[in-house]
Amino acid sequence: MATDNEGQPTAHARASAPETGGTAIEIRNLVKTFADGTIVAVDDVDLAIGGNEFVVLVGPSGCGKTTTLRCICGLEVPDSGSVTINGEDVTYHEPKDRNLAFVFQDIALFPHMTVRENIRFGLDMATKLSGEEKETRVRESAEMLGIGEMLDRRPAELSGGQQQRVSIGRAMVTEPAAFLLDEPFSALDANLRDRMRTEVKRLQRELERAMIFVTHDQEEAMTLGDTIVVMNDGDIMQQGTPYEIYNEPANRFVADFIGSPSTNFFSCVASPEGGRIAVESDLFRTVLDDSWPDELPEGETVELGVRPEHFVLGGDDPLFEASIDVIEPHGPNDAIYLSAGGTEMTAIETQSRVDVTDSPLPVGFDEDHVWLFDGRGRRVR
Repeated sequence: MATDNEGQPTAHARASAPETGGTAIEIRNLVKTFADGTIVAVDDVDLAIGGNEFVVLVGPSGCGKTTTLRCICGLEVPDSGSVTINGEDVTYHEPKDRNLAFVFQDIALFPHMTVRENIRFGLDMATKLSGEEKETRVRESAEMLGIGEMLDRRPAELSGGQQQRVSIGRAMVTEPAAFLLDEPFSALDANLRDRMRTEVKRLQRELERAMIFVTHDQEEAMTLGDTIVVMNDGDIMQQGTPYEIYNEPANRFVADFIGSPSTNFFSCVASPEGGRIAVESDLFRTVLDDSWPDELPEGETVELGVRPEHFVLGGDDPLFEASIDVIEPHGPNDAIYLSAGGTEMTAIETQSRVDVTDSPLPVGFDEDHVWLFDGRGRRVR
């Protein structure tokens, strides 16, 4: 179920379609279970997707993202709820009657067919276009995807990236209401994956069609989506723009799942001090410049979350000292792995600014960029 920034159900957390393009796909109160109802894969999910919006469903394995996608395209029938495409209820329609294109994780091309025949396959099965019209669509799609010179080759003669382009081209030529992509780049190497992300994003802009993209890779999600939908245990944890998801996580799960290296968490006791929030852990005590939240009981155990880039290392007003365990070069930045009092943490610093000889290192953090989460994982600051 969708939640607000306190972890409670709310309509505000549901994705809404942008004004441009109208609503292409809308799902309401979607529930899907397996094993006679003992496994809840999707739990009362609401989602509306604009006609030219790029939406990414992201979350760990088993969170319900692929099941949601399969319910949208008709490969799974929901237990309850509805799926609407361009205003028409298609909840119980066959996949072929939904005007959607599905690009699978496995590149499912017919090995005995040429690229031209593979791309044209959907047109042959589902349309009454003339041969000339089919050929025009096939050539236009192939040119757009950069495989126009490969139409007479067979899949075995293509690279992995070229095969995936053929798969996308086969979806494009049917001119669907929306594209559904289920981890289509997972089998590609890192460099090719990066290139394909850029190409798919460009393609979606040119086609001006809705795309729903499923991935477990949060970096891939953040680089692709107009709207990011973070899922866990069949529920929508949060949805918003990549910047909203990264900078304003609604709950602990989102703060932990999104971002690499991950957010650091410190167990603290919170108490009011002069109307503000005092937090004390085994390592530090500080007073945050915020009013005491009414929903937080005095003496509550909370978790303070701080992203690695918001640590202040070697400053004049540190909160504690930490040993440097490992420094990992990450291009222009270094990931600094620290430990203090049995607590491990990760900081990000400009390349070569910190050296192992600086250990132990004074540590603080930018208190304007920390979050507090209560015992249920709800964000309270």
